[in-house]
Amino acid sequence: MELAYIPSPSTGVIHLGPVPLRGYAFCIIIGVFVAVWLGNRRWIARGGRAGTVADIAVWAVPFGLVGGRLYHVITDYELYFGEGRNWVNSFKIWEGGLGIWGAVALGAVGAWIGCRRRGIPLPAWADALAPGLAVAQAIGRWGNWFNQELYGKPTDLPWALKIDADPAIGRVAGTYHPTFLYESLWCLLIAGLVIWADRRFTLGHGRAFALYVASYTVGRFWFEYLRVDDAHHVLGLRLNGWTSIVVFVGAVIYMIVSARRAPGRETVVEPVPDGDSSSADSSPEKKKV
Repeated sequence: MELAYIPSPSTGVIHLGPVPLRGYAFCIIIGVFVAVWLGNRRWIARGGRAGTVADIAVWAVPFGLVGGRLYHVITDYELYFGEGRNWVNSFKIWEGGLGIWGAVALGAVGAWIGCRRRGIPLPAWADALAPGLAVAQAIGRWGNWFNQELYGKPTDLPWALKIDADPAIGRVAGTYHPTFLYESLWCLLIAGLVIWADRRFTLGHGRAFALYVASYTVGRFWFEYLRVDDAHHVLGLRLNGWTSIVVFVGAVIYMIVSARRAPGRETVVEPVPDGDSSSADSSPEKKKV
C-alpha cells in the first residue's frame, strides 16, 4: 500500500485564454533569470560592470538552447526520425528534451562571442556565472516533473514519484525514483560548493566553472544509473554515463593545469571604457558572493 508519494501534475500546460503557459518552458525561463541575477552580483564583486553578464547571456542563452536541443535530437534521433515518427517534433522544445552537454558546449561558444566583443576573458565570466548555472539547472529540472519524464527505477519510498500511464509513448503507471528531484537538490549543493570554494581558495581563470562541471558529472553518473528511459548504451553503460566520465576527467585536468599556469585570480576582469571613471573596484576581495 502506498502511504506517501510525490504526485505528478495532470498537465504540463495551463491556458490563459488563447495563451498556453508550459511548465517546462516556464522553469527554463526562471532558471535563466536567476542565473543572470546571481552571475551579475558575482561579476560586480569581482570588479566587473553591472549589466555585462546579461549582455553576454544574450549570446550564450540562444546558443545554449540550440546546443541542448541538438544534443538531445542527435542522441535520441529515433524519437523524431524513426518509423512512424514526425521529424517536425524535433523543433518542439517546449515538450521537453534538452541535453546539458550540448547546452554547455554551444552556450560556451555564444558566451565566447559575447566576451570577445566586450574584451572580457571568458574564464572569468564563466567563474562568475557557475553557481547561477547550477541553480538554473536545479530550477529547470522541475520542467521534467511537469512533463512526467526522466524518472528513475520503480520504488515504494515515501518520496517516490507517481507517474500516470500514457500508452501513446509506452509510459507505465507506477511510483518511481524522482531523479528530477535528486538532480535538482544536487545542483543546489553544487552551487553552494562552488560559492564556498571560490571564497576559500580564491578560484580564478575558469577553475570555479570547472569545479561546477566536475561536481555535476559525479551526480549525473549516478542519476543515469537510476533512470529507466530508453538510451543508447556503449559497453553496457548509458551514453550520458560515458560522457560524464570524459567531462569529469577533462574538468579535473583543466583545474590542475590552470592552477599551475595561472595561480590566483584575475585582478582585472573587464576593461574600463575610455573616459569612464565610475567602474567598480577591480579588487576581488571587496565583496564575496
